[in-house]
Amino acid sequence: MGKENIEKYSARYALFKQAVGFWHDKVFYRKIIVLGVENINPDDHLIFAPNHQNALMDALAVLFTHKGQPVFLARADIFRRRAIASFLYFIKILPVYRIRDGYSSLKGNDEIFTKTIDVLKNKNGLVILPEGDHAGFRRLRQLKKGICRVAFQADEATDFQLKIKIIPVGVEYSNYSRLRQVLTVVYGKPVEVSEYHQLYKDSPEKALNILRDRLSTEIKKVMVHIESEEDYEAIDELRSIINGRFSDKIRSPKLYRDRDLISSLNKLKISEPQTYTRICDLSLKVKEKAKSLNITYRLLEKKKHPIGWLIAGMAGLFITFPVWLFGNIFTLTFLTLPELQIRKTKDMQFHSTIRFGISLALAFIFLPVYLICSLLIFSPWWLAIAFFLTIPFAGIFAWNYNILFRRIAGGFRLRRYIREKNSDYSELRDNYDELTGLVSAMKDE
Repeated sequence: MGKENIEKYSARYALFKQAVGFWHDKVFYRKIIVLGVENINPDDHLIFAPNHQNALMDALAVLFTHKGQPVFLARADIFRRRAIASFLYFIKILPVYRIRDGYSSLKGNDEIFTKTIDVLKNKNGLVILPEGDHAGFRRLRQLKKGICRVAFQADEATDFQLKIKIIPVGVEYSNYSRLRQVLTVVYGKPVEVSEYHQLYKDSPEKALNILRDRLSTEIKKVMVHIESEEDYEAIDELRSIINGRFSDKIRSPKLYRDRDLISSLNKLKISEPQTYTRICDLSLKVKEKAKSLNITYRLLEKKKHPIGWLIAGMAGLFITFPVWLFGNIFTLTFLTLPELQIRKTKDMQFHSTIRFGISLALAFIFLPVYLICSLLIFSPWWLAIAFFLTIPFAGIFAWNYNILFRRIAGGFRLRRYIREKNSDYSELRDNYDELTGLVSAMKDE
């Protein structure tokens, strides 16, 4: 699969996508919530426009929650090495040249533009990240005009017959860099480029600006968008304090509840600025004090922590300790080794990409080795296969075991603070109760 026929179906790519998708969906993430798929009509000529906060993982979020073989656009400098370029073409990525790549290289965009028309005609779906680059903030930045220009020019080149639609996509992570998190992807209602055809014919630049602003508004509807830069940290933390750090609820996704919370805060800032300021102050105080005491919001949310349940939990951990030991074959190989490379990477938004890429590469190397070892050690063959299949399940169990251990340890720690009448914990509890009370009253209004 090369650049020349990138829009064509590839059986090799389909097999590769299925293998990588399993690791992405079942191992790397704990849960993936997909909403709005009814807005995707496979018979339409579509451009997907996701927000861009987490490097390559944003593109993968679209790829593995969307059927078919969509084609992506990426900056051209990553195509400089021939071997890398061949692989990028194989995974259906096309280069886009910028002035910083050299003025003469911009001519290469003419060929790329021709290929994007082929992609759209073939109804593959074209994915363009309209912010241009990533940033680790839950805020949509100013969109580049490139996505609108591609849409208009592709329509114009086909005598406005394609009727291209742009699908806004919201991508949200319970944590940008950690493993076994919850990924939420929301596909919004399509923006029909044909609505702006006449305006584009009369005034192309004006049409570009208006379509860009419309697309920006639509993307904000399907993502967590915190407009305030001054109070960003407080509002971002408040999402976790009130709505939890993650949620498996599909009927009431955390992304929607976070959006409602932020919307209520924005209204409160205008109607009751003093209360708004108090909520932001309390959010930061709770964050700082909970961190210093090593107490999670999940523990604060629960009023009681019965000693019987904590002891029963410890007993359960003790009984399943051998399974945890066995599971570390998986966790140490695929989840711990990538950390060695991450320490060298300053851009935190690349940490998740590195974890995913290295763990996937290690899986392709070590899983066959584990399978061969299982077949050599155990007999009959079905017992060896059964043993081999338990390795990833035990690994995920070990990961959850560590989380449960920390929660139980936190429960004992919290009980100790209460028993000793720790003044810092009392302050944390008072601030937390006041904060949740103010937010509850804000929601009721």
